[in-house]
Amino acid sequence: MPLPFLTADRSFEAADDIALPYDDRARWRRPYRPGPWRVAAAALWLLLASFVLFGAVIIALTASPASAGVVFALTLIVIASALRLLRMGVWVSAHGVRHVEFLVTRTVPWKRVVAVRTVQQPVRWLGLPRTVQGQALVLLRKDRTDEDTAPLLTTHGLDFLSRVSAFDRAADTVEAWAAEYRRD
Repeated sequence: MPLPFLTADRSFEAADDIALPYDDRARWRRPYRPGPWRVAAAALWLLLASFVLFGAVIIALTASPASAGVVFALTLIVIASALRLLRMGVWVSAHGVRHVEFLVTRTVPWKRVVAVRTVQQPVRWLGLPRTVQGQALVLLRKDRTDEDTAPLLTTHGLDFLSRVSAFDRAADTVEAWAAEYRRD
């Protein structure tokens, strides 16, 4: 018995009329996949949250509900931190480029972008204060000088450590978006 969802036998004429989600250029999208370091860190935060949540249940059964509520609130903070860690990065759309950091999100419209380019410079290793020589994708804006620019992506960040080819693809994609929408 053939399984139609696993074969290429069915026709796709009905699906041709529907616009695919990636066709909507106005939606914010990350032009690369999150790196293994970022996913591993978020997984560890979620694992920690499960232990803290288990502790909240034990405290709720044995101690006061107020102390269990405090531990449960701590669990929600850890889960929110893990989700924010996964959300961090560079996002592009027809509106502009968005740089999402842990506590701050900056959006720059394409009309204020002068250039997006890859440069060799000292970059932070995994976001820590230690710097190493690497590549960075830098956004040059009309209202800022070159010294004020913080890198959007680096070869030694959570997404691209030991994945130089993935950094090159992501940088090329962001540069292509900038080239396409700066003209308008």
